[in-house]
Amino acid sequence: MDIRIGVDTGGTFTDFVIVAGGRVFTKKLPSTPADPSLAILEGLREFLDGGAAPTVIHGTTVATNALLERKGGRIALLTTKGFEDILSIGRQTRRLLYSLGGERRRPIVDRKHCFGLEERTTADGRIVKRPEPDAISAVLDKIGSLNLEAVAVSFIHSYANPSNERAILTELKKRGWLASISSRILPEYREYERTSTTAVNAYLMPILNRYLTSLENNLGRADLRVMQSNEGYISAAKAKAEPIRTALSGPAGGVVASLYLAKAAGLKRIISFDMGGTSTDVSLIEGRIRRSSENTIGDFPMRLPIIDIHSVGAGGGSIAAVDKGGSLRVGPQSAGADPGPACYGQGDLPTVTDANLVLGRLDPDFFLGGKMSIDPARSFRALAVLGRAIRKSPFETAQGIIDIANANMEKAIRVISIERGHDPREFGLFSFGGAGGMHAADMAGHLQMKAVIVPNNAGVLSAFGLLLADSVKDYSRSILRPVHELRPAELESLFRPLERQGLKDMADDGFGTGAVLLERSLDMRYLGQSYEINVPLTKIQKTAAALRSEFHRAHHQLYAYVHPHAQIEIVNIRLQVRGVSEKIKLHKMTAPSGQDPRRALRKRQIMFYAGKKISGSVYDRARLFPGARIRGPALIVDFGSTTFLPPGHALRVDGYLNLILHKGGR
Repeated sequence: MDIRIGVDTGGTFTDFVIVAGGRVFTKKLPSTPADPSLAILEGLREFLDGGAAPTVIHGTTVATNALLERKGGRIALLTTKGFEDILSIGRQTRRLLYSLGGERRRPIVDRKHCFGLEERTTADGRIVKRPEPDAISAVLDKIGSLNLEAVAVSFIHSYANPSNERAILTELKKRGWLASISSRILPEYREYERTSTTAVNAYLMPILNRYLTSLENNLGRADLRVMQSNEGYISAAKAKAEPIRTALSGPAGGVVASLYLAKAAGLKRIISFDMGGTSTDVSLIEGRIRRSSENTIGDFPMRLPIIDIHSVGAGGGSIAAVDKGGSLRVGPQSAGADPGPACYGQGDLPTVTDANLVLGRLDPDFFLGGKMSIDPARSFRALAVLGRAIRKSPFETAQGIIDIANANMEKAIRVISIERGHDPREFGLFSFGGAGGMHAADMAGHLQMKAVIVPNNAGVLSAFGLLLADSVKDYSRSILRPVHELRPAELESLFRPLERQGLKDMADDGFGTGAVLLERSLDMRYLGQSYEINVPLTKIQKTAAALRSEFHRAHHQLYAYVHPHAQIEIVNIRLQVRGVSEKIKLHKMTAPSGQDPRRALRKRQIMFYAGKKISGSVYDRARLFPGARIRGPALIVDFGSTTFLPPGHALRVDGYLNLILHKGGR
């Protein structure tokens, strides 16, 4: 039997979506932060013990956590002599622009581990000086004496000609070291960004190598693949060599699933809202997934194509506390899976989950479908202790926690919409994650969004999205040419080597030419600008006039002005190669005759909303069918998530079993 399994490791729970024999199954287990593979192996035990050979696509936070916690490997940087301080100097940009004090820089590589080698390549690709064999041996001997785990190599202008870097890579491999070279990771100009990206990749290599090797060894015959940050997956071997591509692996699956399910439901403009136990991730989708090439995780700038996701430290496990000024704060610290929220029975820290439980927005008898017991009394005691510090009742404290968490998450939505020229009122809020449905209606109301859509299996949607992902690889090259000088035939010739490499790599992954899609784009700017805009390249846009027109349009949309007579430069050419994978087929259901949502009613429950005590209905989502309509206040509960329908709101169930929430009686 062909078995495909999506595994998404979160800070609180590890989610599984299993497709076997044409059927879809879900599973949710507490995460094991000390070793994420333990929860994965437990969840897959029934398949591994039976000798199955499933395809496992894994969304992991190992790389993200290593960067945020600065717990990567011990590495060295080898660069052109005279440029050893490049990571310390960085760019002139500062986070605190008007601060009179200098900003503290913490480079990823200790200065004493940065080494220079006499070599030189010019910007046009000419090799002026090759490194001497004796000099290479001497510097590698010095690095070898330091007990380091990996080496990053970034020579000046190696994007134009990688020969010198490849010579060093050969020597590093002979010595059995993990190595990352910039001409392979990021063959683009801008020395600081290329060096930083290469160093981050080397920093992650020891961590991901240990983690993935251990996981592979315990997965038996399973075929392990790893989700990237660019909406596609890669082989485990590729992830070990280029772990930086998994830096936002976790939330990527949810965005892929959001696009796929929204298209099926006829929705073109949505904002995905993924609220889990530790963080919330939002992304704006307008017919396609938006990507960015300039990103920062923690203190580390990276220049790679990554889904445009904005994350905040607000989740079900976010801890509420009183700061030094006596104000209530929520997050970014999280109780995680251990000890977890107070109601889990292992700790006493008040969290967002505890606040929802005290306000009656969780069914304590149906948490994880009744498979996990939670204790409302512990939540109440934790909030009572916190409430005394701010002179509020437990219920007022719980409402304050929810209001602050909502404000933090609404700010994230504003960042990816209003601050980038998009009106959130024109979008629907596509809510998922275990905690998303409890907050979505109020947040959408504050932002005046069209509707809230809560998909089926919302609690494990990121794992579901892993099974909808394609194999995606990105290739780029800096050319730095004015548009008017570049003829269509020459532009075509520049793309051909990238396409040959992309088709070869896809063939190695088992994709025939007929299953591969190629998408070209250009990074363009006005000559002299320090930033670029990525412009998709179609067959009708190859002439200079067409390219200029498309760039002006994109520039005006982003910045509200153009320079119609300014010279335009193509900085980089980009190619996305997509190996199209088999997708889970969605079937639209019709409303059965005589459908009565009261058949799904579990019980009545006391809730608190806007300072008032109210009585609401609790419905079992598994027993709701297309056409069902419910008015708030109500809870709709399933195995992995809960949706809170406030008073004055109503919902309907569509043909794909999505819950569509509106304010008012529609």
